[in-house]
Amino acid sequence: MPTVKPTLPADLITRIQDRILVLRGKRVMVDADLASLYGVPTKRLNEQVKRNRERFPEDFLFQLSVEEKLEVVANCDHLGNLRFSPTLPYAFTEHGALMAASVLNTPRAIEVSVFVVRAFVLLREVVLHHRSHYAELAAKLEALEGKVGSHDEAIKALVDALRTFIDPPQPKKRKIGFSER
Repeated sequence: MPTVKPTLPADLITRIQDRILVLRGKRVMVDADLASLYGVPTKRLNEQVKRNRERFPEDFLFQLSVEEKLEVVANCDHLGNLRFSPTLPYAFTEHGALMAASVLNTPRAIEVSVFVVRAFVLLREVVLHHRSHYAELAAKLEALEGKVGSHDEAIKALVDALRTFIDPPQPKKRKIGFSER
């Protein structure tokens, strides 16, 4: 069986990972990025989504709010053109990105969808791998915080003791002369 040479650049998964954002606690790709990867205009992608709306439940696709759009535009230089778009972009989850490839049904979309899924999977694996490290780091920080908390009191006592040596209290001088009691 002949081997098929990849027609996509080797760094495609890395480029896709750079386009994956976290919005509403989910890893997503904005419609403009997904359309670019699939080789279709954003308008065509969104038309196909609207025609096949039943294939895109909430956990596959959601439309950004005005605030989310402004945040995405501010944080992602490559999405600067969205600032002038009168419509709110859509965000596709991993499953939504795969479903978008199936409704587009172009050779490029089908080919790239495999890489999109792999990029999402790699990100998930990285998060799962580091999650155990985060718990370990959190425990170490908590222990350190406990130590530092007790050190604060010891340092304060030491500083107070040093102040008494630097500026010892002056003995009360008795007044000369007669005083009424």
